[in-house]
Amino acid sequence: MGALLRDLRALEQILDSGVIETSVRRIGAEQELFLVDRSGHPALIAMDVLEALDDPHYTTELGLFNLEFNLEPMVLSGDVLRRLETQITTYLERVRTAAATCGGEVVLVGILPTARKSDLGLESMTPLPRYKILNDILCQLRGGPYDFRITGVDELSVTHDNVMLEACNTSFQLHFQVGAEEFARLYNIAQLVSAPVLAAATNSPFLFGKNLWQETRIPLFRQSIDTRKSSQYLRERSPRVHFGNSWVRKSVLEVFREDIARYRALIGPPEAVEDPFEMLAAGETPRLQALCLHNGTVYRWNRPCYGITDGKPHLRIENRILPAGPTPRDEVANGAFWFGLIGSISHTYHDIANMLDFGAARGNFWQAARYGLSAQFEWLDGAIRPAQELIIQHLLPMAREGLEDKNVDRDDIDLYLGVIADRVRAEMTGSRWLTKSFNGMPKSVSVAERFATLTSAMISRQKEGKPVHEWPLARVEESRGWKHGFLRVEQIMTTDLFSVQEDEPLELVAQLMDWERIRHMLVEDPAGRLTGLISYRAILRVLARGEAQRAEGPIRVADVMLRDPISVTPETPTLSALRLMRRQRIGCLPVIKGQNLVGVVTEADFMEVAGKLLDEQLAEEFETEPARADADPGP
Repeated sequence: MGALLRDLRALEQILDSGVIETSVRRIGAEQELFLVDRSGHPALIAMDVLEALDDPHYTTELGLFNLEFNLEPMVLSGDVLRRLETQITTYLERVRTAAATCGGEVVLVGILPTARKSDLGLESMTPLPRYKILNDILCQLRGGPYDFRITGVDELSVTHDNVMLEACNTSFQLHFQVGAEEFARLYNIAQLVSAPVLAAATNSPFLFGKNLWQETRIPLFRQSIDTRKSSQYLRERSPRVHFGNSWVRKSVLEVFREDIARYRALIGPPEAVEDPFEMLAAGETPRLQALCLHNGTVYRWNRPCYGITDGKPHLRIENRILPAGPTPRDEVANGAFWFGLIGSISHTYHDIANMLDFGAARGNFWQAARYGLSAQFEWLDGAIRPAQELIIQHLLPMAREGLEDKNVDRDDIDLYLGVIADRVRAEMTGSRWLTKSFNGMPKSVSVAERFATLTSAMISRQKEGKPVHEWPLARVEESRGWKHGFLRVEQIMTTDLFSVQEDEPLELVAQLMDWERIRHMLVEDPAGRLTGLISYRAILRVLARGEAQRAEGPIRVADVMLRDPISVTPETPTLSALRLMRRQRIGCLPVIKGQNLVGVVTEADFMEVAGKLLDEQLAEEFETEPARADADPGP
């Protein structure tokens, strides 16, 4: 904390001295991505891929199935947008080639549809000390498991014991260099336009098989490293991932001071940290290591950054709101929209902080994350407009003016803002393509197989490079093999469960089995722990003995149930579960995680797998069996 405060005082001196670079408007970007195996599931190959790349532009992320590469900064002028896309494509091709040598592939998406909770254990964390330290500290601050609750089209409610759910998110982070005197005004504009830019760019609708928000990354990232604890009193606490609490009035120092006041340092700087005042006295530019390190553990959606280019200190606004993908062209189009809007609005309005309440801007942002292009936004003129109307009629013309003012090539402006216009008119963001493709597949196809198909289709379309609004919907035929959707119990188990408790009457069990056409009833306690199992045969035996009623009252569940039934975990290989059922001569396996009941797998669930195997075998035999000359051709 001492080093952090010293760096902040040094930044004050740097700002007062007027040496912050102001004459150049540079942009930059960071590209995060997923590494997957041939079946489209997370592949823990990041360290092997980095070794194959041997290039400092590539770096690790929290998960062993993630990578990041950093692009070279460029001046916002001329053919900068086309050069930005070329850079992304070039680096992406390199990592694709390296991943292929390790048996993997690359996907650009905000949240990987095939990611499973079992993929997020500590064994999937990148084995570098800083990640383990960060996990240990955040878990200690949290004081218990992380609780996740996200309600959208579906509802997700789950707990997890580490920070690895943060690794489910990948983004395309933009950097926009600004001067010290203009920082407050431009930062506020970046906050304002976050909502419409995000609404046009959503690419993360699914998590763990649930259709949630248009950009589920936003609530997931917020909750994945939230160290706040519940209290009986309504005390205000800010999560480390946040949009902010107010407009900035004068200086970047306001943001850094607020974050230091609200969030304690998680990790200290190196012991040999530089003395910024000694460096300033010697005419050198300090790196402000402690300040930058602390800033890296406070995750504002628009984050201020301090850096050095060619020996000169500068300030940047880092846009963290955008998901990865669907394609490099889509990403650059999103960037062009954002860069152009900041420039145009800064020329059109002197101070937006006096025109719109900050709460409205923050509300717009959450609307965009939840509803995407279906959101309604309160804007600077006080009107509430649909996102689609606001973007097409008002914001795209403004973004064009902002880019033209920086002498960006007109053909490139037409190309990239045209992508935004076509995407918004077609209402086909990455999220819309994913959900429409998923819902368009036959319901007879398992959820796991549909998600594997989505991932396979994304990989092939991303290699083609066309923007997402030109993609045909994914088809089941594009799946790389249905078997990959049945490798683990969690991929076929039923999670929409009917259960009873021990003190309830057996008659209720009989009725539920009849109503829902089920042959096994799970028994759990009020805490959700599995305590027993009742089969339809047990019900029949009771009825055969005429014991449904006794003098002391109705037979209870506890009187009949099988205690401590054989169970499996979600990570159990499907084949192992099937062998266990055959060996034990049972037709039902409860699925538990820890002590809690999370699902059930039955003989019926395996029938689908067996049917697919039979269909595949018959198809192979039909293709290979030579035709008989005397065969009846049929009608």
